[in-house]
Amino acid sequence: MEDVKLKIGPYEFKSRLIVGTGKYSSFEIMKAAHEASGAELVTVAIARVNLKNPDENLLNFIDTKHFTLLPNTAGAYTAEDAVRITRLAQAACNTHLIKLEVIGDKNTLMPDTEALLDATRTLVREGFIVMPYTNDDPVTARKLEDAGAACVMPLAAPIGSGLGIQNPLNIRFIREAVTCPVIVDAGVGTASDACVCMELGVEGVLMNTAIACAENPVLMAGAMRDAVIAGRRAFLAGRMPKKEYASASSPQQGFQAIKS
Repeated sequence: MEDVKLKIGPYEFKSRLIVGTGKYSSFEIMKAAHEASGAELVTVAIARVNLKNPDENLLNFIDTKHFTLLPNTAGAYTAEDAVRITRLAQAACNTHLIKLEVIGDKNTLMPDTEALLDATRTLVREGFIVMPYTNDDPVTARKLEDAGAACVMPLAAPIGSGLGIQNPLNIRFIREAVTCPVIVDAGVGTASDACVCMELGVEGVLMNTAIACAENPVLMAGAMRDAVIAGRRAFLAGRMPKKEYASASSPQQGFQAIKS
């Protein structure tokens, strides 16, 4: 079965894996991990972009001929801050794409959904393609889509926790609640987590810490690439139904006739 591409607004991507740029031990390792991941969309915290010193500007280590930049509003705790950072991102990265984050709690980094909705409405009116990071709540997801979000990005677990998907049922409910793409964001720890996310039928997975903080980030990036592909193919294939009792792979019908 030939798959369709991931569509975000007017953009189309073959890869369903989105990767980040934080926490790497060096820009060189980050660049190698990006290449190994097969990703085409790379998220950048605009607050980390050093525009004054070219040698320390991470944008110099991202090949924009191959990767599409997805600036994010990491560090915003109000709708006003998120809108301001988005406008700066447009100027710095020359894009209308934005991964919108409005954090409501410093300990859990959970989103402030009320402020998130306010910022989404404002930015959509200004012509931005908004990709909001949100909690795993189908009601909020539906409101974000109604506000004009190009996709919804529910968390699998708290940012950077590596706990894997905690509420798969909620992700399923979100898929049923919206018609826009669903991209799981935050909480993936290893390749099996990414595969499980994709088997739920979401359109993509975004991750950073799971790759950047692995003992071998480049090797992990390749594993994540393969896991996302495998999970997507498994979803498209349709898994067998679960059964409470054993069912022999080789049925016994006809054996008695052969023996006699």
